[in-house]
Amino acid sequence: MILLGLNIDHAATLRQARYRQVEAGFGGLVEPDPVALAGLCEKAGADGITVHLREDRRHIQEEDVRLLAASKSTRLNLEMACTPAMIEFALKLKPHSVCLVPESREEITTEGGLDVVKHRDKVARVTDAMNAAGIKTSLFIDPKPEQIELAAKLKAPWIELHTGAYANAYHGTGRAAEFARLVAGARQAHALGLVVNAGHGINYVNIA
Repeated sequence: MILLGLNIDHAATLRQARYRQVEAGFGGLVEPDPVALAGLCEKAGADGITVHLREDRRHIQEEDVRLLAASKSTRLNLEMACTPAMIEFALKLKPHSVCLVPESREEITTEGGLDVVKHRDKVARVTDAMNAAGIKTSLFIDPKPEQIELAAKLKAPWIELHTGAYANAYHGTGRAAEFARLVAGARQAHALGLVVNAGHGINYVNIA
């Protein structure tokens, strides 16, 4: 079964561009409201909502995530870095799922997958903590065999294949090759018993 999760981060980007100085109580005349957007997305048929609570809080804020988590209808997927502060936040919040992602203050958006091989011990600790708390854990990784294999060994039940290279190549000559990499990665992951998600740069045009 294919399910659709929508990332609503950039509704918050627009809000923050105008109301950055508002410290509490997003709502009322402050718009666009990501929480209200999440409700509209679900009414339109979305199966879940994804938000990335970044260290620099450039778009989504903690209060947004708390309000989304309090909604009984929202299957909330929290993208997060493997930092002590985010681990503590997620364990208190208990979203439906978390997705571990790399993060850099210098990047405009996430530029690549999490290097599970390089950060094996850190990823293992976070995955174990989330699994113990009953929070489904996904690793946002490039479609590389060694990354997928290690994700399974670390007992992450889900992975999310980074589709950025495919999205960037969609109108170029590398589209078929990037799509083939994603297909091969998904097949490998399924063979290892992993649930496979895919995302980054996907839109109405390149999803077809």
